[in-house]
Amino acid sequence: MTEVDTMATRLARIRQRIAQACARAGRTPDSVTLLPVSKTFEVDAIREAMALGLNRFGENKTQELRQKAAALAGQGLQWVLIGHLQTNKAKDAARDATELQSLDRLDLAEALHRRLVNEGRTLDVLVQVKTSTEPSKYGMAPGDVAAFLRRIAADFPTLRVQGLMTMAVNSPDALAVRACFRALRELRDQLRQEGLPGVSLERLSMGMSGDFELAIEEGSTEVRIGTAIFGARSYPDPQ
Repeated sequence: MTEVDTMATRLARIRQRIAQACARAGRTPDSVTLLPVSKTFEVDAIREAMALGLNRFGENKTQELRQKAAALAGQGLQWVLIGHLQTNKAKDAARDATELQSLDRLDLAEALHRRLVNEGRTLDVLVQVKTSTEPSKYGMAPGDVAAFLRRIAADFPTLRVQGLMTMAVNSPDALAVRACFRALRELRDQLRQEGLPGVSLERLSMGMSGDFELAIEEGSTEVRIGTAIFGARSYPDPQ
């Protein structure tokens, strides 16, 4: 009998694959968090995911996040911005997001801090690091991260650094993809040895629908899964 393809069955398959990847890496499944990426999907799809017990969702754009947050207000949902954030959108992020996983430059940190002070809020952030050579990928150069983290901790107390994020090279070469993930883990380990005050480096957000198993095997603590849960997007994903 053929299994019916529903969001519930897709989610179950993803969780099984996460558990299997963890087993290969000698890790427990609860060491990896699943972030469902709802960008481009309609509110009804999020409601279906909520019925399956999901309450934290990744979005790329502040406008789309705000519309969905308004439509689903009062549901106790957490909204995570994972896309490249323009500085002029810092106000929206400071007001509406639970977390930002794409902090990648000082002017954005300054803009977010100013807005967060006005809002009386703090914001959990991950610093995005560029581990591939693709021009389309955003992120800080690995060698700039330590000084950036020191500056954040010293001057921007509204930004609570929780870890690092990266996007691997878009390639069928598993070794090249692994190299991106391994580079982020090794950078995290190096930064930990420097004992940066006021900074947590517990989290490594890396891995998406096409490569999350490799990411887990290389140390990811959070995978960002969109189409493998929600199904095919109705229009191309710019990321």
